[in-house]
This record gives sequence, C-alpha cells and structure tokens, in this order.
Amino acid sequence: MIRRIAALLVCVLVVSGLGGCGGGAHMFAVKAVAAAVPSLAPFFDEKQGLGQDANVRSMPVQGSLQQGDTPGLYGGTKKPTVCDVAKLKRFLSDPANHQKAVAWSSVLGITTDGIPAYLDRLTPVLLRHDTLVQNHDYKKGKATPYNSLLQAGIAILVDEQGEPAAKCSCGNPLRPFKGDAGRISVKFADGNKKWHGYEASSVVAVRPAPRKMERLALVDVGDPNRGIERPVGSTGRHDTAFDTRKQHAVPNLAGSTFGQARRQLVDSGLAVGYGGSTLPPDDAQVTATDPPAGTELRFGAYVMLSVSGGTSGGATSTPPSSPSSGPTTTGPTLGPPTSTPPHSTPTKPPPTSSSPPPSSPTNEPPPSSSSPTTATPSTATATATFTTGSPSSVTKSPPTSAPVTSSAPVTSVPVTSSAPVTSSASTSRDPVTDSPTTTET
Repeated sequence: MIRRIAALLVCVLVVSGLGGCGGGAHMFAVKAVAAAVPSLAPFFDEKQGLGQDANVRSMPVQGSLQQGDTPGLYGGTKKPTVCDVAKLKRFLSDPANHQKAVAWSSVLGITTDGIPAYLDRLTPVLLRHDTLVQNHDYKKGKATPYNSLLQAGIAILVDEQGEPAAKCSCGNPLRPFKGDAGRISVKFADGNKKWHGYEASSVVAVRPAPRKMERLALVDVGDPNRGIERPVGSTGRHDTAFDTRKQHAVPNLAGSTFGQARRQLVDSGLAVGYGGSTLPPDDAQVTATDPPAGTELRFGAYVMLSVSGGTSGGATSTPPSSPSSGPTTTGPTLGPPTSTPPHSTPTKPPPTSSSPPPSSPTNEPPPSSSSPTTATPSTATATATFTTGSPSSVTKSPPTSAPVTSSAPVTSVPVTSSAPVTSSASTSRDPVTDSPTTTET
C-alpha cells in the first residue's frame, strides 16, 4: 500500500511539473543567466571587461521562436565597447589558451585557424527579450553544454543570420536552444535571482534567418524611437540612425504564400510572429491580414496573417487562444503557446471572424481607425509583430530604398520543430533627417 501511495505521489508530481506520466510532454530544465552576473566556469575572465551588459526589461513576443533577421529583435546603444571583439580574438589566438580555443571552435563547427575570420563576421547586439540558448561552460578542458535563459540586456555576438554565437562578457559560445520554448522550467540559482519583469510567455528562442544579412535593424534600448542600422561584422562605428516612428503601409498579402508574405512584411520593417507552437508552412496561402492592407504602422508593429493549406516547411496547427488586450508598459501581453502539436493534413480555411488584438504598450496605443484583431481560423494562424515600446502612435518602419539582406540564396534548413519560427529579414531604412549617428555596441 505504501509503495502504491508513493507511486501515485510521483505520478502527481510528474503531471504537475513535467507534463504527465507515461511519456507525456515534459518540461525542459533551463538555468537562468542574469545580466551582469559572472558565469561560474567561463571561457574568458570576466574581470577583463570583454563585454558590458545593459539594464533592459524584456519585451513580450508573439511566437516563442523568432528568426534572426526579425526587425527590432535585437537592440543597440550609443555606449561604446559593450563587446570587445578584438580582445576576444586575441585571447582565443593566444597559444597559452589553445586548449580553450579548441573547445570553443568545436562548439561552433570551425577550426582554431578559422576563429579570427569567424569573429570578424559577428556583430555585437543587446538582447531585448529573455532568450533561450544552449550555453557552454569551460570545464576540465572541454566545452560543457547546458540550456540557459539569457536575461534581456545581456550583450552577445550574433552571426550573419542573426543567431546568437557568443556571450560577450565571458566569451562562452552559444548555440540554438533545442527544446520546446513553451515548456521550460527555469532554475534561478548561483546568484542569478529571478529578475523583475520575468514572464515565461515573453521567452524567445532564435533560429537563423533564411538568408545572410548585410545589416541588422536594431532598436536603441535607451530610446525606442531611435532605430540603429548596423552593418554585419561591425562593432558600431559605422551605425546609422533611423526613426522607428516612420509609418509604412501594410502590403496587400491576400493570395500570396506565407513565405512570400513574411518576406514582404520584413522588407517593410514589420516583424512576423504567431501564437501557436508551429510555424505555418511557407506554401500556405494567406487569406487575410489584420490590420488590413493599407494600414499605417510603425517599425516592428504586428501584422496578423490568416493562412490555410500548405505542405512544406511545417504542418498546420490548431490556432491559439487570443492574447489579452490589456496594455503593458513594454509591449503586447502574450500568453504561452496553447496550440496543439502539428498534424500532417491541412485543415479547412479560417473563418473571417476575429477576436481582440495583442496588447500594446500603454505609451503606444493602436490606431484609432482600425484596432487589430486576432483571427481564429481552424488552420494555423500567424501573426506578425514587434513593438519598440515607446511612441504614442502606431507607425511604420523606415522606407526600404536600399536593400538590407544580401542576394545570397536561402541557407537555412526548413524548421520542423514543434515550436514556431518567425521568418523575417532585416530591413533597409533611410536615416533620420539629421546626420547619421555613430553608435557602438
């Protein structure tokens, strides 16, 4: 009897904490990494000033996976040397640190001789969201992987497709988080106390952009009205500024494929997201947008896409429940993914009815002429959004007169994860009317 009671208690604990007995969904253990808190076993001595984190509150996201070229996914600042790439290069090239260089390069799939050239292609940014990664400590001469949640404000280096590659302050190499971002159990320990504003629904994991980028579209973490256009591989000395409040009309996307619509939105400075745990197929047909075509939005504002059908790049999924419409101080309030696992067969096209929109910041209400609503179709519902958390009016991204991404073909592998992925590409914008501003991260 005692054994049976013990077994029942274990089952209850598993159901409440790990998703159920008998092989059900489970939680992914993740270690919290707070900004400005030293790592226990870093690759690089953090007292040497390799990187400087910032005080940034995480912004909510719609869709737990975001692609690396999403407009406004990352931030920047006017503060210089938040990430000293040259110092990291010297450290890993020093023969005295050869063993660390071998471990570091093995994580990133390069040779030790290729480290300098690889670092030259990386770009320093600041996280604007609590971000899931596969982190690596240096223990007993080897890189030891573990899942971690990096707090918003941490300085990192990203590659040409926007994927996190290294944590600036300690040099630890980073790789994509391989679990389900919607089912995580975060451990706040070792000085990494639970930070103010942490919300599980605001956590994001990053996947590579479909193609290599020439520039990153960042948002100044100290002034959300100011955008930063940073050439890939630069440290901030060649930044130019643009106004994130500039308006841009939502393109007419009805009848296009999800992949085509995603590209058009990103080229317009609008970020793509979704409420479920599965990315709609690239060949799924867009049936409606909300707000409708022609609506004027600011840089990174959400545009919701209703889609139906499609066979490649993922399967359709049951749409999530509508997010809360209550305002927040940093961006839309988004609940955790609620969609069911993807099915192999498409479902019928979505209805035309809609529900309340994602919430927007208290200082950035939606346009009075057209309040966005969330479609609730029976097939996958995609939403595109990103907020900068500042101006009182919803405006669009800067113009796209100069290309941002390169003409290189798509290099990423189709995502088959059960968690959603946004696809977007850095946009090209004209600088603000006054002279370009030089910044550095």
